[in-house]
Amino acid sequence: MRIDVISIFPDYFAPLSLSLVGKAIARGVVELGIHDLRRWTHDRHHTTDDTPYGGGAGMVMKPEPWGEALDAVEALSPSRPTIVIPTPAGEPFTQARAYELAARDHLVFACGRYEGIDQRVIDHCHDTYDTFEVSLGDYVLNGGEVAVLAITEAVVRLIPGVIGNPESLFEESHSDDNDRLLEYPNYTKPPVWRGRAVPEMLLSGNHGAIAQWRRERALERTRERRPDLLAERPPS
Repeated sequence: MRIDVISIFPDYFAPLSLSLVGKAIARGVVELGIHDLRRWTHDRHHTTDDTPYGGGAGMVMKPEPWGEALDAVEALSPSRPTIVIPTPAGEPFTQARAYELAARDHLVFACGRYEGIDQRVIDHCHDTYDTFEVSLGDYVLNGGEVAVLAITEAVVRLIPGVIGNPESLFEESHSDDNDRLLEYPNYTKPPVWRGRAVPEMLLSGNHGAIAQWRRERALERTRERRPDLLAERPPS
């Protein structure tokens, strides 16, 4: 997979060199390009924003640099890119979407700032590429960079060969293999810590009973914390 990120703050993405994502890049599983949007400006101040038509507070990112930047990064891969635009006006980013993006060959992340990117750029993306406008949650960040870090990690870890033990993906929260439930609680040694003991069931050696216990705890946790995830499921 190739990933390109366009931002006015390219230094934001140094953490992608760490942990599993960094190892995937080092091994060539992922090819990463970080691009400063200002490269595609043509005034001495490298201006990427201007006042909004119709008035109002804040600034809007100009269409011209974005158009040139998208054209340039499209040419970096033979695969037609998929554009991902983090925005508080986007659809919620989910594990299902992460799996979908992990199957793509070329992702391009467009990091907006201020009041966002000129709508004509976004319309152009929808007309030209597979484009997803996504939100991490019902809150507003200063820009798309933090969201891109989170989405990149969520996507890259799903690429075959990135996680050392792929079975660890099966029972994760929101996984299809786990019926999109929240994951059950996990424990490790020692068996007693500060007076709190590991549940006896997990020490029993009865793998069938342990699987049933974990299933019940996953349902219980989901019911308590995310009842919306159960709303469309049959009562059984």
